[in-house]
Amino acid sequence: QVQLVESGGGLVQPGGSLRLSCAASGFIFSNYRMSWYRQAPGKERELVAGIVSAGGITNYADSVKGRFTISRDNAKNTVYLQMNSLKPEDTAVYYCNAQHKRLNGIGYWGQGTQVTVSS
Repeated sequence: QVQLVESGGGLVQPGGSLRLSCAASGFIFSNYRMSWYRQAPGKERELVAGIVSAGGITNYADSVKGRFTISRDNAKNTVYLQMNSLKPEDTAVYYCNAQHKRLNGIGYWGQGTQVTVSS
């Protein structure tokens, strides 16, 4: 049974920080690229950050560069998103995604966690 379970979302004031976690099970985590996406009401889902299967190499949306950091711990089957200097524009549901490093047709989504940045 494949599972991706996000946690760590919530309400935070502008300028604050949150750390999201995504715990994976039911597949070989180290064979998958991991990404964080987000979707605000009325907007398309967008890629926020990605990390290769072995860790180390990352990519970020321009809107979050310098503020967000993606990391993974393959021993714990978990990927993280550290979010600093949060802005109201960061408000969205955040989803983690697993994509097999070789087989493009094999991927999984979590249910999402709400992040609200508001004063």
